[in-house]
Amino acid sequence: MGRINVTKSSMPSFEEYTNELRPVWESRWLSNRGMASKEFETELKKYLGCENVWLFANGHVALEVALQALGIKGEVITTPYTHVSTTNAIVRNGLTPVFVDVKEDNYTVNPELIEGAITEKTAAIVATHVYGFLCDIEAIDKIACKHNLKVIYDAAHAFGVTLNGVSAANFGDAAMFSTHATKVFHTIEGGIVTYKDAEMFKYMRCLVNFGFINEEEVVRIGTNARMNEFEAVMGICNLRHIDEEIAKRRLVGERYIERLAGIPGIKLIEPEKGLVWNYAYFPVIFDGYKENRNEIKAKLEKEDIYARKYFYPTTNCFSCYKEQYGSLDVPVALHAAECVLTLPIYADMTVEDADRICDVILR
Repeated sequence: MGRINVTKSSMPSFEEYTNELRPVWESRWLSNRGMASKEFETELKKYLGCENVWLFANGHVALEVALQALGIKGEVITTPYTHVSTTNAIVRNGLTPVFVDVKEDNYTVNPELIEGAITEKTAAIVATHVYGFLCDIEAIDKIACKHNLKVIYDAAHAFGVTLNGVSAANFGDAAMFSTHATKVFHTIEGGIVTYKDAEMFKYMRCLVNFGFINEEEVVRIGTNARMNEFEAVMGICNLRHIDEEIAKRRLVGERYIERLAGIPGIKLIEPEKGLVWNYAYFPVIFDGYKENRNEIKAKLEKEDIYARKYFYPTTNCFSCYKEQYGSLDVPVALHAAECVLTLPIYADMTVEDADRICDVILR
């Protein structure tokens, strides 16, 4: 039996990729928004059902630039149960993160705690969709409208997810998708920002390219955040197969549910009504099980199976934030960080692989 990693990148055939790449190769236009990037943007708008899309070198810089484009100052309400990239993007914009705890059902930010954290300095909410499960969109929108706050979703896990037929790309003022190689949909490296109001984000396109608006004029202090053409070609190819790739992941996810649901001490997150999940990750919460999360992880590794503690630790507990935020009262997030193990899931996995993993857990 071979090694099972927590994930494995979905790939088009080599022939499909090279055939799509050939015009780029012949043009020698390898970056700076060439023909592949423009085609990729067009196809993304169709798939995601959104009006505005911009491509980035990676998901972190996509979120960082989106926040910069808004020109906001002051405090941003966010969650500690996320990748550290989310918090870093806030802080690197000179903004102050204000952490609130998460909900027990899916570990997304708890909207009941947001309003109590709002001050006269609050400018925005940066909320993370976790494991492909969406935040409470409706509740967050009501709070944002009431207090005139911007809403940016870290949708790194949510590509292909819809709620009542609406893509995750269409919630909030903007949504950031990571298209890193480990994600459900990838462009090798990369990121995407979708947004509603082009005027609100009018500076984002120049910020991606050092702040240039033409060959001779720089109007903002920008960065280099451009997706290259090789990555755009990978995106074009993978977008053709995304639905079938998610369907393959679903088979593995359904076997996990069949084997692990209802086991005392094991909790699974259930998608809300109307949510079409992308099976981006498969989180299992070991809470009162006969062995704890770390023991299960170690036993899987002895069988050459590699699960992941994700997210661990919470971002406020990293050494760069611990002095200021380490004593936060976020018991649900801290408990999740100690109990969640994301099991391997990817399109090339078999149901037999899932059974092998479940056998170790249940043994």
